[in-house]
Amino acid sequence: MHRSIALAIALAMVAITVDVGAASAADYVTIRNEVTVEKSADAVWKRVGSYCAIAEWLQVSCEYVSGDGGPGTVRALVNGATLEPMVAWTAHSYTYWQTRGNMQAATLHGTLAVEPVAANRSRLSYTLFYDQATMPSDEVRKSERERLNKRFRAALETMKQLVEQ
Repeated sequence: MHRSIALAIALAMVAITVDVGAASAADYVTIRNEVTVEKSADAVWKRVGSYCAIAEWLQVSCEYVSGDGGPGTVRALVNGATLEPMVAWTAHSYTYWQTRGNMQAATLHGTLAVEPVAANRSRLSYTLFYDQATMPSDEVRKSERERLNKRFRAALETMKQLVEQ
């Protein structure tokens, strides 16, 4: 009798686990844009790489909620509507995670990076990574991918202009 109950409970737990697993299948998207800049990586990063420099090149408000611009810093964009803690950092890059904002449910992560190509030439890149499975339809997924691609490609062009002027 106890064996039957234990078996029934075990089977029910497996069924619940399988059901939850199927419901949470991810559909990750990566968008990467890059632009060549005629300046050294150090010069590029100095001009556009601080964590709140986004205010200038994306034309949004930015303030630190906590931290000093290094790893663990949380920035608030668009008057606090968006929160993005910095989760990784190198001398010429940072990665953040959007914990509040319009892409929060998709667990959006973004990386801004500069790589040296030559003494006075660099590659500036912006990579976005998110789960589009949280979006309600193929039309919305396509629209968001196009919106993000266009917005951050334009941001890179703005950064290039700021650095090369």
